[in-house]
Amino acid sequence: MRLCTIVAVFATAILAASPYPSNRSQMNANLNPTESRIKVDNTSLYVRVVGKGQPVIVLHGGPDFDHSYLLPDLDRLSDRFRLIYYDQRGRGRSAENVKPDDVTLLSDLDDLDRVRQHFGLNSVALLGHSWGAVLALEYALRHPARVSHLILMNPAPVSAVDLAAFRKIYVEKLGADMDRQRTIVASAAYQKGDPDAVAARYRIHFKPSLARAEDYERLMATMRAAFRSQGSAGIVKARAVEDRLMLDTWQVPGYDLTPKIRSLRVPTLVIAGDHDFFPIEVAAHISDAIPNAQLLTMKGCGHFSYLECPGEVRNALVGFFKTLRQ
Repeated sequence: MRLCTIVAVFATAILAASPYPSNRSQMNANLNPTESRIKVDNTSLYVRVVGKGQPVIVLHGGPDFDHSYLLPDLDRLSDRFRLIYYDQRGRGRSAENVKPDDVTLLSDLDDLDRVRQHFGLNSVALLGHSWGAVLALEYALRHPARVSHLILMNPAPVSAVDLAAFRKIYVEKLGADMDRQRTIVASAAYQKGDPDAVAARYRIHFKPSLARAEDYERLMATMRAAFRSQGSAGIVKARAVEDRLMLDTWQVPGYDLTPKIRSLRVPTLVIAGDHDFFPIEVAAHISDAIPNAQLLTMKGCGHFSYLECPGEVRNALVGFFKTLRQ
């Protein structure tokens, strides 16, 4: 495991020198994304593709979210990478005709494989954010020859021990806000999937996970819009899907991918932030386990490093692929 720490002054210099637009409206004007659907069983997966270059399948977090919270910030990579986003089954625009009980870890892994096949990729780079990193690792363990690179961005815990450590620290960080969150979650509005109640809950949930107030407010605005677009029925369905996926992962007694991922020989970059609400040990335990994995810890970055430190993230990915080609 190679540990790299980017200091703030160096990060600012990189961002200033980066050749992609820093203005969001200018950035969006330069994009030409395509949208399509991939048939799976009795439903279809919504897919959005943007950019050119190295193909990368993007796995969103949650797992009750869809890919929309990653936009437009992750699109900054589109000048160097062909980003293949999709909403995982039962979430976002991939929810039609989906019953939550029909979604399992195995169905999610099968869906990912269908996305890979749809684009004719014998092996592909996977970028998993948060929960998406767990999905990426589960897939790589089953299909190592089909994964060319792993980028695990602000990864969620992959063991019951790390999950318990996170929950303890999380409660301590929230303090009195934990009671406020519990009250919202127990409310009738939240239980029915009212978008404003859900947004209010996530304002509390993600409060300790970003380094700067302006990034926090921007993320909350993006999520609020996504919840309203999703609607109450979509929120409740996605929540039930999340509960189902927990049965296959974090709620399995002694769940621990760490011993298994020691067998991986896939080039891996793990990105963590020093302000993430996941302890740095979560990312470190993953990078320590995967042979020759690189751990990049970014200063002044939280759980949404692609939004908070876009220049550093971009340069890290470009450098990661460039080094492997040399």
